Amino acid sequence: MMSSFHQSSAESTHNWNPDSWRSRPALHQPEYRDVGRLSEVLDLLETLPPLVFPGEVDRLAVELADASKGSRFILHGGECVERFADCNEVTIANRIRILLQMSIILTHAARKPVVRIGRMAGQFFKPRSRETELLDGHEVPTYKGDAVHGFEATQREPDPSRLLQGYFRASATLNYVRAMIAGGFADLHHPDYWNLRDMEHASRYAEYQGIVERVQDAIHFMESFGGLDRGTVGGVNFFTSHEALHLAYEQSLTRRDGEKWYNLGAHMLWIGDRTRGLDGAHLEYLRGLSNPVGVKLGPDTDPDDLRDVCRRLNPTRKTGKVVCITRLGYREAAQRITPLVGAVQRDGMPVVWCCDPMHGNTVTTSAGHKTRSFDHIVSELRDTFAAHREAGTVLAGVHFEMTADPVTECIGGSIGLAEADLSRNYQSWCDPRLNYAQSLEVAFLIADHLRSR
Repeated sequence: MMSSFHQSSAESTHNWNPDSWRSRPALHQPEYRDVGRLSEVLDLLETLPPLVFPGEVDRLAVELADASKGSRFILHGGECVERFADCNEVTIANRIRILLQMSIILTHAARKPVVRIGRMAGQFFKPRSRETELLDGHEVPTYKGDAVHGFEATQREPDPSRLLQGYFRASATLNYVRAMIAGGFADLHHPDYWNLRDMEHASRYAEYQGIVERVQDAIHFMESFGGLDRGTVGGVNFFTSHEALHLAYEQSLTRRDGEKWYNLGAHMLWIGDRTRGLDGAHLEYLRGLSNPVGVKLGPDTDPDDLRDVCRRLNPTRKTGKVVCITRLGYREAAQRITPLVGAVQRDGMPVVWCCDPMHGNTVTTSAGHKTRSFDHIVSELRDTFAAHREAGTVLAGVHFEMTADPVTECIGGSIGLAEADLSRNYQSWCDPRLNYAQSLEVAFLIADHLRSR
């Protein structure tokens, strides 16, 4: 039986088909010289199996709707952009480990389930604000993701074959994640599976270990009285997401299921602050899908535009369909949240509110490193929680760019990374990420907010 979300979204496909976006201006699309090869690749992608199942997408919509009412909390995180080279056992497992560690901290504090959404298994594309950049002293086309072209200066020509490579790596990633979870990797009886190298050096590791021990004690107590099925704590739901940027690729992963259309390359897609124009191709493509859709909102977002975007994406006003992800910057968050919230409230539009405290706080150092201040990230989170509390709305979740690796890309935090430390282990090919210690620390800070509310 199809879920109610699945059954009731027919209006969104009125005068829509998977390629109707082609009649609109499409920003941030690669320009391919070999259009014949591009057509061959897209035709092949349309014949390959989908990566996710419609029922899973519907399940995520239900969980997002729950989160909008305060009965769940969303943890949405992962890489700024996935690299093909990172499609390997260790890297994939570590990405799951950090999300599981953060989610147990949040669940323990909030006493509610966490919706885990990874920026993975498809986050191979990035919009860029400049067309060129300097690499090893040479001006080259800006890096737009491994599914478009390579990172090296000699590899910046868009290559259609990389779309196929992206599909197969997304498939391999998702296959391994499913196998890990089915095989007991997320089982709370064995949190040692989640251990990361050098994790004990994180400043709040002892607190994390204490939470794990208390949770395990509670599980063992309930099991001893026969009040808890071992299978209940043996697995979790895990969902994937990526930015819907490369529209021809996204169209090739679009499938019909009954009367509904889904993008089955991910459970959830989002539209960026730079591509959500009302007359643009990205919004036109996304409005016809039954997937939940995230909308990134920067400090220049006009409240009336937000209202109209939500109407376009969610004409039937279903809870769990639209996720508004604010990325306002620490200086702007407190004053910008209220008019945005007010616009959708007055319209009676149900939305899921999330905070991305990363993208609005990016700066470039004099040495050329893009970085973010941990203090600014925490400040935006704090002000966003406060603004929603004052407005009487629910901040349902958070959205981070982060890694389990000991990178030195964001300054600050209890580990005291300074600007001078950035070059020590700066690995990102695009935007700076929280490292493991910073990710764990921010999870505890969010937990404090959830506990207080």
